[in-house]
Amino acid sequence: MKNILILSASPRKGGNSDLLCDEFMRGALDAGNQVEKLCLSDYKINYCTGCGLCSEFGKPCPQTDDMAMILEKMIAADVLVMATPVYFYTMNAQMKTLIDRACARYMEISHKEFYYILAAAENDRALMTRTIEGFRGFTDCLVEPVEKGVIYGVGAWKKGEIKPLPVMHEAYEMGMKV
Repeated sequence: MKNILILSASPRKGGNSDLLCDEFMRGALDAGNQVEKLCLSDYKINYCTGCGLCSEFGKPCPQTDDMAMILEKMIAADVLVMATPVYFYTMNAQMKTLIDRACARYMEISHKEFYYILAAAENDRALMTRTIEGFRGFTDCLVEPVEKGVIYGVGAWKKGEIKPLPVMHEAYEMGMKV
């Protein structure tokens, strides 16, 4: 059994990337794993101010928001699933803000398995490269991350358009194989 944390950056509950998260979670639960999904829109996560307290002085981030709690969960998880809608061929601001704020304890996010979930109106998977590279830019800074899979929810713009697409089954199956 693995401890899986799903970080859904969709600002829309039931949005396409969020629905893919639910299918991944269903598969992971059916396989006997422990799974928690956090919808980032439910939490207050301030932007990094670049104050340097964490990086230069090794002190905790001085901001009082929900990020400290989210970081604790990220550190405790065996598997991190990072999901975002694709805006202008990259991750949305909610996910980028979370990644930037991980700076305070990023060295403790070590030896994790990573899965990425994307949802985009665009049909061309190749155009999602920037989004994946954004995630990889984050994980390249971590200690021994292992990228396990990418779910490309392409061709779905309006809320719920992802439901009839084969990628929903793919998300379930990938969750089962964690």
